[in-house]
Amino acid sequence: MRTGAVVMALLMVTTTISGCIHLDEGPSEVDDEDVPEPRFFVTGPSGLPVDVPPLPLSFVFSDVGETGKEPSIGITSSGCIFFIAMEKVMRSCDHGQSWEETQDPVQCSPTTSDPYGWVDPITDRIFNVQMIGLETSWICWSDDDGDSWLGNPHDSGTTPINDHIKLASGPWTSEGYGALGQFTSSFYETAVYYCYNKLVGIFCFTSFDGGATFDAGGQIIGLATTNGGLHGAISTAPDGTVYVTPRVETPTVIVSKDNGFSWFQRTMGEDVSTPYPRKNSEVSTDSASNAYHIWTGADEGVYMSRSTDSGETWEQESIRISPVEVISSVFPQTDAGDPGRIAIMYLGSENSEMLNQSDIDGNSWDGNAHYAPNNVTYHLYITYSLNALDSNPVFHTMRVTDDPVQMGSICLNSGDCRDIGGSNRNLLDFNDLHIDREGRVYVAFADGCTGSCATNNNSTAEDSRDGRGSVYYLGSGPSLFESEGTLFPFSQIEFID
Repeated sequence: MRTGAVVMALLMVTTTISGCIHLDEGPSEVDDEDVPEPRFFVTGPSGLPVDVPPLPLSFVFSDVGETGKEPSIGITSSGCIFFIAMEKVMRSCDHGQSWEETQDPVQCSPTTSDPYGWVDPITDRIFNVQMIGLETSWICWSDDDGDSWLGNPHDSGTTPINDHIKLASGPWTSEGYGALGQFTSSFYETAVYYCYNKLVGIFCFTSFDGGATFDAGGQIIGLATTNGGLHGAISTAPDGTVYVTPRVETPTVIVSKDNGFSWFQRTMGEDVSTPYPRKNSEVSTDSASNAYHIWTGADEGVYMSRSTDSGETWEQESIRISPVEVISSVFPQTDAGDPGRIAIMYLGSENSEMLNQSDIDGNSWDGNAHYAPNNVTYHLYITYSLNALDSNPVFHTMRVTDDPVQMGSICLNSGDCRDIGGSNRNLLDFNDLHIDREGRVYVAFADGCTGSCATNNNSTAEDSRDGRGSVYYLGSGPSLFESEGTLFPFSQIEFID
């Protein structure tokens, strides 16, 4: 079962508070036997332990109450959290204490097979993108925290298929499409990007009117994998640079510096490579437009490469983010605040005793989640670094779940799932991580092991076929924006006029 809050108390920090913030006494003490001890790791760029005090971190759990496969999460400036997965847009404006569905069934299509959500961090516009069949998507948006919506269908043309849809937004630049904005007042405040794959590659388009229409753009890369142009999330930087990550065996980033008018590719990570089949990598960018590319390496650890020149060049020597104890990982997601201050989430396993044992196909297991044996357990890990640009960055990793998120294998290729007592495709393709305006981290994930699966010590893969929508967010700890200092639980903050 998930606890209401997971607290890391290895390091206590005393902070003097003055001004308009008042901290109450907080919850009463709880018997240590009632609170599972969290797993915490402090590691260097090789994944090995370093002698550095752990950050004082606590995370709060919230059950969204709906199916949450392939979730997207975003937070508006009002503090409302939006969790978008499957057919529903869920909203919480009380820090995850309660959730409600907020969606217009007329303006937003009520059916979908591949949803995606995005909250514009500049304008607060909320997007809900839904795939309708193989050739059409429906994009709807709200400018009032989900109280009302508008929407339009988008036809991808006659060449199948319109799949793996992604949307994001970012600043206009002085080049390419962005230069046109100097001559017209009709442009929306931010450029809105919409990408999807067809059987022939990745297609990306730019909207000038805030996502209502997408007339500019087209194919940006040819066939990326044997499954077509599968790709990860779109990421944008404060300087307007746009990043898209194709699903290929050598870590690759596709970059645009002119609002999608033109694109170029850069590779990295050949020293650790990537497993195949695999899921998406992701890029985050900080407030100075430094970029961090995160992916799962061939040894199943989570790795990073950095760019300090807006994607032109990348480090070729990879940095390991996950501790060496994590021998299998999947679904890495990331976001960043100020330079060097980043957060990463992923699902991981520490069942090293299962390595080289027979997987579900009778072969020796090498850590690939797609082939994990029946009793392997996967948990949710969240990593912080406050010096990720240093030559020897330090990573503070916490296993925040007390019971598994998944038992057994996690399908990483929809055409080649290994079924044990029902499809192991239950978690689908990705999770999500974003920060709010004050640098507080929010994580959205699908929980595959709920109910008796979570409480029974003898659970197996056959019991782990759920996809419950779930959220963790930072309760207390350092903000990813340095000026915000230490953040405190919402329940302990009272603003005094």
